[in-house]
Amino acid sequence: MKVVKLSFAAILATGAVFAGGDVKPAEAPVAIEAEKDWGEVFGQSRTFYIDRSYSGILDNNRNSLNTGGYIGYKTPEFGGFSAVIAAYGTYGFEIHSISAEEDYADNGKWNSYDPSLYGRDGENYGFIGQAYLNFTYDKTTVKAGRMRLDTPLAGADDARMLPNLFEAAVLSNTNIEGTTLIAAHVTKETVGTFGNIYGGGVLGLTSGYGLGMKEALSGDFVNMGTVALGSTDADGNYIDNETDGVTALAAVYSGVEGLKLRAWDYIAWDILNAVYLQADYGWNCLLSDKVKMKASAQYIHESEIGDALAGDVSSDYFALKLAASLDDLSVYAAYSATGDSDGALNGGIITPWGGMPAFTQGMVTRHQFFANTDTWKVAGSYKFADYGVKASVYYASFDIGAENSYVADTSWDASEYGFDIQYNVASIEGLNLRLRANFPRDFKPGLDWDEYRLIINYTF
Repeated sequence: MKVVKLSFAAILATGAVFAGGDVKPAEAPVAIEAEKDWGEVFGQSRTFYIDRSYSGILDNNRNSLNTGGYIGYKTPEFGGFSAVIAAYGTYGFEIHSISAEEDYADNGKWNSYDPSLYGRDGENYGFIGQAYLNFTYDKTTVKAGRMRLDTPLAGADDARMLPNLFEAAVLSNTNIEGTTLIAAHVTKETVGTFGNIYGGGVLGLTSGYGLGMKEALSGDFVNMGTVALGSTDADGNYIDNETDGVTALAAVYSGVEGLKLRAWDYIAWDILNAVYLQADYGWNCLLSDKVKMKASAQYIHESEIGDALAGDVSSDYFALKLAASLDDLSVYAAYSATGDSDGALNGGIITPWGGMPAFTQGMVTRHQFFANTDTWKVAGSYKFADYGVKASVYYASFDIGAENSYVADTSWDASEYGFDIQYNVASIEGLNLRLRANFPRDFKPGLDWDEYRLIINYTF
């Protein structure tokens, strides 16, 4: 519901008005039109089935079926002000002989259910995920409250049932032609259901999820420092890792045809400073104007600041990507390298708040941020436009150095391939059916799996 119109094209247009009992012909049709903006209801329902079968050093099958999503309301704008509120939730079906909570409680591990569709310890939950005020004046917009963020190193990472959400204030301005300036301060995060995969381990630090992410599950908004580093040591003793949050400053420039430049600086107070740079340039192929080319580069540098709660940090990552498209066919190849990491966590590029911008990441394998790791990825997609179908395939290869934070003092080669097929149902606007699959090999030495996902999204 966006706009409700109450319209009277004419009053008594048949030619009569009543006055004192006499009937007189109308001199002209009288038109009155009233328009009332009642705001906007928006949302997305999502039903998600996932099935993962492990082989090698672990032999097990886990699967889950959940439904949920979000529904929200945006008020009409009044004097430049508007407000948004949205509720999120996930509900899991008991497709095994026990519930997901019982499955986890059995021994603190997941045996039958896949955890990535649930809240903490396999629970269903609902909460208010967005609640913010928005103010727009001329070319400046300010938002403050609970919201979704999609930035390179702090983002929603909406890969399972529910995304990461944040408490933040964000200012953006477009007064300079072709340029968007952004200033944001983020204080808290609630981790989406995907975080359950990592469970607060060191693998999560390079994959988008911090050591304290379990504290921020199930709709609980937790301090950004605690999400990143947790609140207990190895012996279970309390550690105060609360910080003043993360301040982000950015400039995005697209004032030259075909060129887009992005620069972000994340100041994670008393933890680290992270600089993210990306450049994209598109042009017509010299051999044929029908072929569209695009070259991209990205760079990340991280260093400790303030109290250095994560210890010494000095990490670098860079990547290159070359893409080409012809009509409905598109392909690309990408390469990335992460240098030796100097730090107590030895984690390469640390990204504990959901940011995952890497050109070379797999659907689930995110080893490209490990220290001393080189990664290649190739991918292609084809749109069957007449049928509303898009099909994609990819392959990624990871040459992992012994300095990685996952398997100590071990170097190995990992790979992942997979596909993604989407179908937009023409007869039902907003309905998307999606089949995805990934097949990692040696995710860690000797660990493989085959995973399939069936997703039904209805967005309104």
